[in-house]
Amino acid sequence: MEKKSKPNLGQWCGNRLYFSDHEKKLIIHDYLSGNETKKAVYNRYTGYKTENGKIAMWMRKLGINDKFIKTANFESMPNSKKEDGTGSEEFEILKLKKRIEDLEKQVQTAEMKAVAFSTMVDFAEKEFNISIRKKYNTKPSKK
Repeated sequence: MEKKSKPNLGQWCGNRLYFSDHEKKLIIHDYLSGNETKKAVYNRYTGYKTENGKIAMWMRKLGINDKFIKTANFESMPNSKKEDGTGSEEFEILKLKKRIEDLEKQVQTAEMKAVAFSTMVDFAEKEFNISIRKKYNTKPSKK
């Protein structure tokens, strides 16, 4: 890999550059708030011309994804290195809120499918003059 400039953040350990979670959040925030590509932002902070999916990997690790980015307040993201344990609780709360959001979307989709199915059965019964729905007061057939 070619180096263009000295990195602004990170710490060298041997021949690799390591970033703390706080530094990763700063880089991700810079990428999300600007109009630059991941490659350009990574180049500016590290000096490397290619980022090889590092920013996307950090976003997944920190619980930031495309659906979550649009509604998230980035400053409210928990810092995983908090010593009092509230960081992990806040992160769990964010994960649970996202899970609730996903489940609500699934329920809405299921309700729409049920309405569409019911409408389709009503239309078929009317069109073909046949009874499709089960009648609950009937006796089982003898075989």
